[in-house]
Amino acid sequence: MSKARILIVDDEKNIIKSLKSALGREGYSTVGAESGEEALEKIDQAQYALVMLDIKMPGIDGIDTLKKIKQLQPELLVVMMSAHSTIETAVTATKLGAFNVIEKPFDLDKLLIIIDNALQYQKLQKQVSSLKDNVARKYQMVGQSATMQNLFHQIERAAPTESWVLVSGENGTGKELVAWGIHHKSRRREGPFIRVNCAAIPNDLIESELFGHEKGSFTGAFERKSGKFEQADGGTLFLDEVGDMSLSTQAKVLRALQEQEIERVGGPIIKVDIRVVTATNKNLAEEIKKGNFREDLFYRLHVIPIEVPPLRDRVADIPLLIDHFVAIQEAEGGIRRKTFTAEALERLKQHSWPGNVRELKNTVERLLIMVRGDNVTLNDIHTYLPDLSAPKDKSLKEILEEQEKSIIISVLKKNNGNVNQTAIQLKLDRSNLYRKLRSFGIETG
Repeated sequence: MSKARILIVDDEKNIIKSLKSALGREGYSTVGAESGEEALEKIDQAQYALVMLDIKMPGIDGIDTLKKIKQLQPELLVVMMSAHSTIETAVTATKLGAFNVIEKPFDLDKLLIIIDNALQYQKLQKQVSSLKDNVARKYQMVGQSATMQNLFHQIERAAPTESWVLVSGENGTGKELVAWGIHHKSRRREGPFIRVNCAAIPNDLIESELFGHEKGSFTGAFERKSGKFEQADGGTLFLDEVGDMSLSTQAKVLRALQEQEIERVGGPIIKVDIRVVTATNKNLAEEIKKGNFREDLFYRLHVIPIEVPPLRDRVADIPLLIDHFVAIQEAEGGIRRKTFTAEALERLKQHSWPGNVRELKNTVERLLIMVRGDNVTLNDIHTYLPDLSAPKDKSLKEILEEQEKSIIISVLKKNNGNVNQTAIQLKLDRSNLYRKLRSFGIETG
C-alpha cells in the first residue's frame, strides 16, 4: 500500500525517472512534472503529501514556483533540490516555507530520511491542529442572551489586564470556560493554563501538589516534582473550587500569591510570574463569617468579580447550546447528527436544569445515543428522560414571573423595543427593567 503521494518537479527527465524508481521501491506513489507551470497545474488538479522541487528550471524557476505553491496550498510540504545550492538560496527557500533543501547528486539514504521527517512533521502538525480544534470546541462559550452578552463583555474587559479574577456561579455553569476565555484573550495566551481543583486534593498532599517537592523530601518522594505554581510560570493559574481549601492551605497560598514565590518541599525558594484566576460555587463572604475562609485572601483574589449565570436565567440560549453539543458529539464522539423538533426544544426549555449547562450537555449526549431516528421528538424525551417527561407543578412565584415576563414582552413590542418608553409605561426604574430583561433572557434588539 502506498505511503504517500509525491510530486517530483525537475526539467531533467532522467532525474524524475531515477527518483520515481527509488521512491517507488520505498512504497511512495510518485508523479512527475518537467516545469514549474506543469507542477502548478498538477497541484491544482490533485492532492499531494509532498513536492520535490528543483530550483534551477527554465520558465518559472523553483523559487517562484515555491511562492505560488504556498499561495495555493500553504500547508503543502516542499523539499527544494539544487545542484548549485548556496547558503543564501537555502535561507531564501526556507523563509518562503520550504521544509528543507537537498543538494544534487542525491544521497538516497539522506533523501529518504528528509522525506520521512517531512511527512512525520506534517502528521504532527495535523495532530496539533486537531488538538487545538478540540480545545477550542471544549472551551467555546455559547449564548446570545442579554445575560451572556454581559458576561462576554466582562471577559473582554478583564482579559487584557493582569488583574486577578474571581469567578463565581453554581456548579455546571461553565466557570472553567470563563477562566480559559480570560487566559486565551490575555497577553499570556501563549503561556500555560494550569488548573487546580482545590476540592480534589487531600490536605496532606496539597502543599506538594501546589508547590512541588525535592527528591527524598518525604516518604514516597522518589523524584523531584514541580508544583502547579511553577508549571503556571509565565501563564495563568486557575484555582477551581478555591472555597474548599483548608485554612492552613489558604495561609500558604496567600503568602505565595503575595510574594510571587514558592518553596518546594525540602527545596529552594523559586520566583514565579503568574496571573491568578479563581472560581467557587460558594458565597465567600458567608464563608468568612463562618470562619471557613480568610478575609485577607478573599480581598487578594476579589479584584475583578465575574458571576456566571445559571442556565435557568438564559433559557433563550438552550437551542444554541444543543446545536453546539450536537456538533461536538458528531466531531469528537462519532455520533450521528440529529435534529431536535420544536416540541422537544420547548420541553427542554421548560426544565429547571439544576445541573445547569453540564446537565444539558449530558442530556443531549444521552438522546443522541439512545434515539434511533434522525429527529429527537417530544416522545423521545418521554421515553429516555422520564424526569423531564412532564413539567412539574409551578409555584406561585413561577406563575407570577411568567405573567410578568409576558407583560414586559408585550409592552416592549408595542414600543418597538424602546426600553426607556417601556419603563415609563410600566412605572419601573429603567435599571430595574434592565435587570428583569437580563433575568428573563428577553432580547431588546
